[in-house]
Amino acid sequence: MKYNLSQIMKRAWKLFRKLGISFSEALHRAWLSAKAEPVNARRIEAAKQAASIAEAVNTWAGWKALGYEVIHGSRALFGVELIYGSRGDGACYKASFFGANQVREAAA
Repeated sequence: MKYNLSQIMKRAWKLFRKLGISFSEALHRAWLSAKAEPVNARRIEAAKQAASIAEAVNTWAGWKALGYEVIHGSRALFGVELIYGSRGDGACYKASFFGANQVREAAA
């Protein structure tokens, strides 16, 4: 598998500056994140197919980064256990996904 080394280094520098950890630890965490991405993508796709969802989905934070907000009271379509590589310990977390019909453009 090929990895985007430039993105890994950018991520390492970001972690180094943000968390104040050693650069070697930041680079280790960046590599863990890069290796976890394809695993997480497969888990999301499998959960999406199991829930029979065809629309675009994203997490609450993902929609917010795209300039949308999840409508208050919306229930997540499905949840998935994802690997959180940036912590450095390979811990998992539960991510909830919302559909495109459950969001609206964020008010300014």
